Order: sequence, then C-alpha cells, then structure tokens
Amino acid sequence: MAAIGIHLGSTCACAAVYKDGRADVVANDAGDRVTPAVVAFSENEEVVGLAAKQNRVRNISNTVVKVKQLLGRSCGDPQAEKYIADSKCSIVEKTGKLSYEIDGKLVSPEDVAKLIFSKMKETAQSALGSDVNDTVITVPFDFDENQKNALGEAAIAAGLNVLRLIHEPSAALLAYGIGQDSPSGKSNLLVYKLGGTSLSITVMEVNSGLYRVVSTNTDDSIGGTCFTEALAQHLASEFQRLYKYDVRENPRAMMKLMNSAEVAKHSLSTLGSANCFVDSLYDGLDFDCNVSRARFELICSALFNKCIEAIRKVLQQAGLTADNINKVVLCGGSARMPKLQQMMKELFPLVELLNSIPPDEVIPIGAAMEAGILLGKENVFLDDEMLSVECSAKDILVKAVNESGDDTFMVLFPLGTPLPARRQHTLQAPGSNSSVCLELYESLAKSLVKEDDKFAQIVLQDLDVKEDGPHDILTVLTMKRDGSLHVTCTDQDTGRCEAITVEVAS
Repeated sequence: MAAIGIHLGSTCACAAVYKDGRADVVANDAGDRVTPAVVAFSENEEVVGLAAKQNRVRNISNTVVKVKQLLGRSCGDPQAEKYIADSKCSIVEKTGKLSYEIDGKLVSPEDVAKLIFSKMKETAQSALGSDVNDTVITVPFDFDENQKNALGEAAIAAGLNVLRLIHEPSAALLAYGIGQDSPSGKSNLLVYKLGGTSLSITVMEVNSGLYRVVSTNTDDSIGGTCFTEALAQHLASEFQRLYKYDVRENPRAMMKLMNSAEVAKHSLSTLGSANCFVDSLYDGLDFDCNVSRARFELICSALFNKCIEAIRKVLQQAGLTADNINKVVLCGGSARMPKLQQMMKELFPLVELLNSIPPDEVIPIGAAMEAGILLGKENVFLDDEMLSVECSAKDILVKAVNESGDDTFMVLFPLGTPLPARRQHTLQAPGSNSSVCLELYESLAKSLVKEDDKFAQIVLQDLDVKEDGPHDILTVLTMKRDGSLHVTCTDQDTGRCEAITVEVAS
C-alpha cells in the first residue's frame, strides 16, 4: 500500500510518499527534495521547476511564478489585484476568469498548477517505481471554497486521485505524530510556517487525538522573499560602492542579484558565510561579494523582529502566553534560518522546538501520513465527509473603541477556522456607562470592515455605574458546524448576563 502527499506552496512544491508505514520526501530528477513552483512556456514545451526558474531572466514574460496566489481568485479580489500588479507575466480577464496571456494564448492558473502537480506525481511515481495516484493535498487555513476547489481540480486534472484536502498546520502535527502516538491528555501547540510569500501562525489544541484550532493568522506582507530582497538591496549597494553604478532601476540586473541572494541565503542557514558571484551584472562588470551570517542577520534584523512579534499577536488573540504552549512546530523553508530559531527559543525557553524534520518537508510528510491513514480505512472513497472540513466562510470580528476613541475590529474567528470552535473575549467599556453594546461583524479576509457588515449585537443594560475603572464584559462565542453562533455576555462585577444565537453567522 503506497500513497502520495503533496504540498504546493507559493514558491516551491514538495512531494512525499507513504510506504510500509513511513513517509519520506522524494527527490526530483535534479536531485532536489524541493521543486520551485515555476512554469516556463515556450513554443514547443512547458518547463517546470529549477530550469524554468534559472531561465526566468531571459524568458520573464512567459514564466509563471507564485500561481497559488491566483488560484480560485477573481478580478476585484484585493489579493488578485496585488498579484496582477506585481506579475511580470501578462494577466487578463475573460468571461469572468483570470488567465495568463502567453504568446497570444490564454493559460488558466489551474492549468499552471496542473503542470506542477504532474511534475510532483512523476517525481513520486519514479521513486515508488509504480503508478500510484492516491494523494492528499495540503491547503492553507485562509483558502476559501473557490481556492480549495481550484487546487483540487488542478490535482485531479494531473491524474491524481485526491483522497482529501488537509490543512497545512494539521499536516505539520501529523508529521510528528502529535496526538497519534499518545492520544490522551490535552496540550497547546504552535505551528509556525514561514514560507516564501507569507507567514502563517496557528495555535492548536490537541485533546484525545483531536485537533482544534484556537487561533490562526496569516501575514502576506512578510515571507522568505522579503529576506532575499533585503540581501539583494545590500548587494546592489555594495556594487554601487565598488563601481559607482546604481543597478536598482535595472530589472534584469536586480533579478540576477535576487537569484544570487537566494542561493546565499540558503547557504547561510548552514554556513558562517556565503559568496555571491554574478557574471556580467552590469555593463560587462562581474560582481563578487562575500556575506557573513552576522551581516545577513543585521541586514534583516527588522524582518526577524516582525516574525517574532507576529507570534505574540496570535498568542494574545488566543488569550494565551508563551508558557501555555507545550510544543512549537516549524514549517516552511524560511524557518530554517538559525537566527529565527534562536529568537523563538528565547521566546519559548521551556518549550520543545520541533525541527528534526526539515521545515520545508514537514507539511508534505504529514500529508503522506494522512494518505496512509485514509487508505487504511475501508470505504474511504465512499465517505464524502472525508473530502471536506467545515470551516467559517468569513472573518467574524468584534467592534471595540481604542484610547483615541476610534473604532477598531478584532478578528475572533478567522476565515477558514475549522468548526466547531469557541472563543473568549473581554470587552471593556467606560465605567460611567450604564449599558454596553457588543457588535459583531463579518467580512472577507483582508477587506475593510463596513457598517453593512454588522450581523448581530447584544446589549447589557442596567449596569452599576463605576468611578474606579471600566466595565469588564466577558464574552464567550461558540460557532457550531452549521455556522450558527451562540454569544454570551457577562458583566464581571454584577454577573448580569445576556445571550443570543445567530442561526447562520458565516
């Protein structure tokens, strides 16, 4: 019995195979265990992986990168608009769908993803020596139904039999056997994924072998590419210092520096220094520069701090501290960086940091293990429930007022939160008020919250006026699998309580 686990990231893809009770990542035809998620088109062929990435300097307008960011999105989506603005490959809208325009032909994002999945399938089958197609595919928590469907359809078009779509943090826990080997007892785990284009942090509760999401957040403003860009800018400054030429406005030269910076960044995860050499960078001039790990960490110090600060925000959102976390699981290629791991150990001094599996291999290994578990069950293909996970379809937010008197919104249930789920929130209101109103809003992730997005409110009246501080209103929100939301508000001083149930919150 054999099966495949595939993780398609924004910048890289990775496949693992499950056989004889264990899961292992397999190397591609170039000998690499991770394949760049890059597809280059020419008149006669499509090239996937490292060759496409290396040739991008010469074929930039016909090379597709980061296709995962466009899958399942439509024109008008803020993330899609950002992707289109940054893309060097022309993207057009036709009959309501976005497609790449390559040499006069339209290529859909699903077709690009299909080529990457085909490459992963070939890699896995070559390692297994047989035509195994049973596969589990990983998806981020913040993927909506359209994105999940697009990803699944691309995998099916590549000839894969998709057993299940599994969330990336759950796959990470499976890779380490968390909740499987010793299912009794309750613990909190933090899954930290720093990929090429985003940072995703998820706090999960494991109880009797079941996973529950406590809090999750994805930041698209930081990823491994940001570290590469920072190093590339440093190299451009060094070139200007040596040769008095500024290459920052030269796209071709900067892409060469980005390629060199990326190789150096990877080397600095294991070595104390790395050499950056670029042949004919500008006006026939070669560039050679040595960068130490200490220099790289100094250049990227603000980025490292941002990566750690994001953890504190998620813990605060979950109502937890670092001491409440039992284990931390590292995922994503950029989580290999020694400085980041050192800072995480300082934040969690008493917590086990799980990084024995290479971070960029954790998620596909977990997916392969899930595939093995599913194949071990009878009638797996007849159980439609196994192909989907009930999740909140929108962000559920609570409205508050900050010290300046401005409205602020806190996300309580992020889009994609598996259901059922429960959250606790303490709302503070001026002690001079005799009533407090809690307002709940729903919104698509990353979009601005408008007054029209309000779907429920609950009012606590006849409160005792206080002069020595604010009212503390404990709010407990429980969202069931059917999307209904039960809200209870309790005044901490008097015990006065109000409750409502919204039939379909999201």
